Amino acid sequence: MNRMTIFSSTSMLLAVSVFTTAAQQDSRNNQQTHNEAMRACAKACSDCQRECDACATHCAHMVKDGKAQHLTTLMTCQDCAGICATAAQIVSRHGPFSGLICESCTDACARCAKECERFPDDAHMKRCAEECRKCEKACKDMLKHIGEAKRK
Repeated sequence: MNRMTIFSSTSMLLAVSVFTTAAQQDSRNNQQTHNEAMRACAKACSDCQRECDACATHCAHMVKDGKAQHLTTLMTCQDCAGICATAAQIVSRHGPFSGLICESCTDACARCAKECERFPDDAHMKRCAEECRKCEKACKDMLKHIGEAKRK
């Protein structure tokens, strides 16, 4: 082998090594970003689930006190809490149905927030609506992230 062949082979191996290392680093960064996005979404879903459960209990007391208009909100909060709990579980384990449950959670949170916003002077309802809006946004962001991850 002449010097030019050795130099070319060495240069090529070095270039492949640098490219492989950069690709591995990009892969690690993408995985870290993906993990952080999943964790943030799961946390928002869990927070919303707890707030919706608390609001449902509040609504039950309101219904008991004769305020029948809270029955719909009570049921909405219960359903939203159930969907959010399921979303938190599936997303936290990076399940294959994360996108599907995030779509459902986005819709449930939007509807629950709208229902709770009918009572703007009630502190429980206001907190529930705020948590639902946060969760709705987190799920929408997760859906965007999942869509971007599929394109890569």
